[in-house]
Amino acid sequence: FRRQVVDILKPEHDDYYLLRWLRARNWNPEAAEKMLRDSMKFRERWNTDEIAKWPTPQILLDYSPHGVSGYDKEGSPIIIIPFAGFDIWGLLHSVSRADIVRMTMQALEGYMQMAYEQSKTTNNPHSRQFIVVFDMDNFNLKQYIWRPASEVVISLIKMYEANYPEILKCCYIINTPKVFAFAYNMVKKFLGEYTIDKIRIYKPDRSKWLPAILERCDADQIPAYFGGTQTDPDGNPKCEKKICWGGKVPKELYTSKEDSFNNNLTFTETEIRKGGRLKLTFDCEDTGCFLKWEFRTFDHDIKFGVKCVNKKTEESVIEVPLKRVSSHQVDESGFITCQPGCTYHVLFDNSYSYFKTKKIRYSVLMTAPLNDEEQTMAPIAVTEEASAEEGTAED
Repeated sequence: FRRQVVDILKPEHDDYYLLRWLRARNWNPEAAEKMLRDSMKFRERWNTDEIAKWPTPQILLDYSPHGVSGYDKEGSPIIIIPFAGFDIWGLLHSVSRADIVRMTMQALEGYMQMAYEQSKTTNNPHSRQFIVVFDMDNFNLKQYIWRPASEVVISLIKMYEANYPEILKCCYIINTPKVFAFAYNMVKKFLGEYTIDKIRIYKPDRSKWLPAILERCDADQIPAYFGGTQTDPDGNPKCEKKICWGGKVPKELYTSKEDSFNNNLTFTETEIRKGGRLKLTFDCEDTGCFLKWEFRTFDHDIKFGVKCVNKKTEESVIEVPLKRVSSHQVDESGFITCQPGCTYHVLFDNSYSYFKTKKIRYSVLMTAPLNDEEQTMAPIAVTEEASAEEGTAED
């Protein structure tokens, strides 16, 4: 396996690192290689190696519930997530989906670096895995029935499964209400077996879940709020100096529809007829280019996707899978890193709709940093009608 992937490995990628990918693919080296190479491309697109430098929006720092309370008996970080404090509705009305993805990646990368340093201190590679405690007390399922919220959660799970295999030692989901079973059954199909096997689910019965946690963790590493002995210096049992508990995002922090669009960008408004498509084409000639997009539709959703074609080899790579996005409910934005010598096709697809013409306001740019300014390249735009057999009735 190492010989097969030697061209993409870094000095810190030791045998324990390689074993993570093999375990995640049931010791199939071909499947593990594909998983690792796909993940490397993902990291390049999102510039993950520099994610620690990303200026996290203050609202995410204040309202994203998570933190490390201590370390288990093998030296692994103990991550506490008071999930009821994750106000997904409020956050999606305040920041973009891409910001939530970046914040999650930034947290995971930070925890992995912490665990890696721990493994060097303890001389135990098992310290590189995490203990996670999800507190589902006061969990509200209503937020996650909202389509944009469920899409974000599912996309985060998929990102985790595809790019962070075998970093979980054990996950305790505690204080689960009855409705949690419904939610878990919805997301479980996106989890790998190697993740599901490490999940322990407990009802609101401390006599059951606390002894299980204390088998792996000493009491002084667990907040007193959860039955341990750890408190903040002022005696706070929730250890809020270490753990962000999130909470309801104040409505005054919501970003309005108009404010949510970057005033420095130029937006185009158009209509995509029923059964039609809008395709934007960009040529990337230089290194360091980014393809950025921000758009919303009025009243109805739209399919969106990005494809890259190598000019020399004509090899085609799907950068953003074509799928329906709820851009009429939440502004859609994102970016990818571009490769020189490639053509990028951005597609807004309404071919699945027989009856509805979609109005869209968008800004899609290819930019290359030039000192403190950005050079922008205009796309070639093509509006086309889809043939009848290509469309499917809109549900």
